[in-house]
Amino acid sequence: MDAHDTELKKELNATLHARRELGEEYESALVDSFLEKVDQRVDAAVDRRVRRQLAEQQMAQARDARSATPTDSFAERFGFGLVSLVLAIPLSAIGATQAHLPGLIVAWAGIVGVNAVQAARSNAALFGRRRREKDSDWQE
Repeated sequence: MDAHDTELKKELNATLHARRELGEEYESALVDSFLEKVDQRVDAAVDRRVRRQLAEQQMAQARDARSATPTDSFAERFGFGLVSLVLAIPLSAIGATQAHLPGLIVAWAGIVGVNAVQAARSNAALFGRRRREKDSDWQE
């Protein structure tokens, strides 16, 4: 038994003792008074739990914000860039032999475009847009 249980037990004993002394005509008032004290204890316990859970959520969100990392690892970005450059060689050759300078420009525009999209996907702040954070279950 913790301290709250012993205090509540003392309150119950005092209420029962008062009922014996005062008689049945005060029973309703005594019971209401005791139930009000129990209600206050329950409300206080719930408030403490809610505050603790909110504090834990805020700490978890603060930790997540501090340790936010890009969605792709360095190896994934490096690999994408490397594959892009390796594929640029045959695409440049095909574009240059088939359509000369305009073909080469189109091939490299495609390579640059694909890499720009990949960079924007992995680093949202690169092009001035922000990622929308997931709304909390508590917010409407």
